[in-house]
Amino acid sequence: MRDWRFWAATACVTAALLGSIGLSLRAAVANARLEAPSPTEIVYDRNGAFLTQVAHGPESLGYGYWPLRQIPKRLALATLALEDRRFDEHPGVDPLALARAAWRNLLHRGPRQGGSTIAMQVARMQNPKPRGLVNKLDEALSALALVARHGREAVLLHYLRLAPYGAGSHGAAHAARFYFNKPVEDLSWAETALLAAIPQAPGRMNLARASGLRRAATRAARAIDALARQRALDREEAALAKAQLLAMRPIETPKRPQALHLALRYAQLLREGRIEAEPHDPRLHASIDLDLETRMERLARRYLDGFRDAGARQVAIMVAERQGGNHIVAEVGSARFGGKDAGSFDFTRTARSPGSTLKPFVYALAFERGVLESTDLLADVPEGASGVNNADGLYLGPMTPRQALANSRNVPAANLIRRVGVEANFQFLHEIGLHELEAPAESFGVSMAIGSLPTQLGKLTRAYAMLADDGVLSDLIYAKEQRLGAARRALSLDTARLVTSMLADPQARLPTFPRYGPLEYPFAVAVKTGTSQGYRDAWTLAFSKRFIVGVWIGRADAGTMREISGAASSARLAHAALVQLHGAKPGEIEDDAFLPPPDRIALDACLEAGAQGSCAATLREWAKPGAALPVAPAARPANAERLVIATPEADTHIWRNPEQPAAVAKIALKLAPLARAEQIVWYVDGEPFRVAETDETVFWPLRPGQHQIEARRALQPGRSRSVRVVVE
Repeated sequence: MRDWRFWAATACVTAALLGSIGLSLRAAVANARLEAPSPTEIVYDRNGAFLTQVAHGPESLGYGYWPLRQIPKRLALATLALEDRRFDEHPGVDPLALARAAWRNLLHRGPRQGGSTIAMQVARMQNPKPRGLVNKLDEALSALALVARHGREAVLLHYLRLAPYGAGSHGAAHAARFYFNKPVEDLSWAETALLAAIPQAPGRMNLARASGLRRAATRAARAIDALARQRALDREEAALAKAQLLAMRPIETPKRPQALHLALRYAQLLREGRIEAEPHDPRLHASIDLDLETRMERLARRYLDGFRDAGARQVAIMVAERQGGNHIVAEVGSARFGGKDAGSFDFTRTARSPGSTLKPFVYALAFERGVLESTDLLADVPEGASGVNNADGLYLGPMTPRQALANSRNVPAANLIRRVGVEANFQFLHEIGLHELEAPAESFGVSMAIGSLPTQLGKLTRAYAMLADDGVLSDLIYAKEQRLGAARRALSLDTARLVTSMLADPQARLPTFPRYGPLEYPFAVAVKTGTSQGYRDAWTLAFSKRFIVGVWIGRADAGTMREISGAASSARLAHAALVQLHGAKPGEIEDDAFLPPPDRIALDACLEAGAQGSCAATLREWAKPGAALPVAPAARPANAERLVIATPEADTHIWRNPEQPAAVAKIALKLAPLARAEQIVWYVDGEPFRVAETDETVFWPLRPGQHQIEARRALQPGRSRSVRVVVE
């Protein structure tokens, strides 16, 4: 009876064991696939310096993987000499190796051995599990299935695709490029043996450390000896390889820049499919110049430090080289990555209020729609601007579009948006990539001219590149392998060159921006600054014939700074960057003006009268043939008609009716008749009030107090005597 029970129990255990083996075998056969992660792209700067590498996808091994087209012969021989000497003789599992390993481990003789074949290691790399007898059995069954299904060569190739080579590098192709910056096929015998040694213990054989290199070289030497015995290399080759191993020094593995913004930028471009590397050679050739990037980082920090006492905390700068496209050669996302000032944010991609940097596109659209001509006059006066005021609180009266844009006057720009249409401006700014908002245009209104519509530094840089490229909008270029969208014309050549000429005209910036400040360069530069409400953001966009520079200064918390305007801060950094990029020397001036609009003629207008009928200051405008500027070509003759105020009379005393509505509490302003009509500006207390014709009656709202009223000719010498009015 006892014997029956024993054999019954034995039969049950045996059946269970055989069943478990059967299930494991079935699973091994089902999972006998050769699976590899997506390739890891290595990004190099334009000079070949390592920038970053990008591993992606949940199936990725992590930092470092490249595919292999075919088995590298030298590496295969060295690997098999160390890992699986009877590779060609067994079906995926080597019973002799397993027995030897078990015997040594049982007797504790020397370091522990696993006895795993190449096929078993592939099974473990594809399906990692804790070490143990059951899992070892699964690996063995999977190895048998892998070799049976795919053959020895395919399994060996897959091992060389996946094997860990330390420092996060997986696969021989990646490791060869990562450590030695060459294809795996071009490795010397010493380099080949060194790589073959690492997978046994990647952590202990760290090639960046002297101790790790020493361990790897010792094991590599054993591979060289084994290959010499196999006559895979002759005595001289073996001696040379061993000598080279002894002479090796720790290998400094490539390090990406401390700031991760560039690495994240290239990861995004890859994720979006805008950059695509060749599958078997996933190197990317970036447009970035890391040396220039470092110089721009230092420059940005130095200028930011100068404004910290006024509340500035962060800075971003972009530089594009224009030759052959707009290639991004430097992109600094913050002053320092990490830290208390939110340096981990990339402020080239952070939406902020752009201040006045959108104004050139407001003028451009008005020119395109035929609403504006370069010879028109725009009124910079308090009324009629939908509540928009100028940043300096002053009003300069009638101005040409060139002057209004160059002086960055808010009122004329807001009025242009109103004339062309809020919706039309909103859509145009969307078409040139400055926003992707789906909100109603009315929610931004005419204040789009002064920064109510948020955008990013990168988008602004691209839009200004469109102006620089004669109105053709194209992608900013980050890599040689980038998939570029089709370039398209967003503005006519005429409009783009006209607006560029306005932004590059230092004389037109007077009086708001004085000459020879940070907006003026020793070479041709079109420049526009912007300051958001409350001094929260300071911007400058500037381009020469060779480069485009975009700068933002502000705070991560969008807090206010103390009167840090774009012209006083970011413009100084942009100026320093462009001068450095051009290699300009003090005192040197280049004669390289931007090309004018091809179908326009140059008109010189007098801005300021000089002695004896001469002109002390002129302004050049590019006008359509037959057009004339509403500005005298020289100082006005002494016998010109004088302006005389007919109404109100001097020393008029007015008592307001307190019951009268404010809308009708006004007095008429009118000139005595002149022989010919012309434009004038009415001034009240020294501030421009209204642009009018000489025969037009203007009504001024009464305000208590004593006031001085006068009329001046528009943009030319000549004014009336001041009339004193007292309102009670």
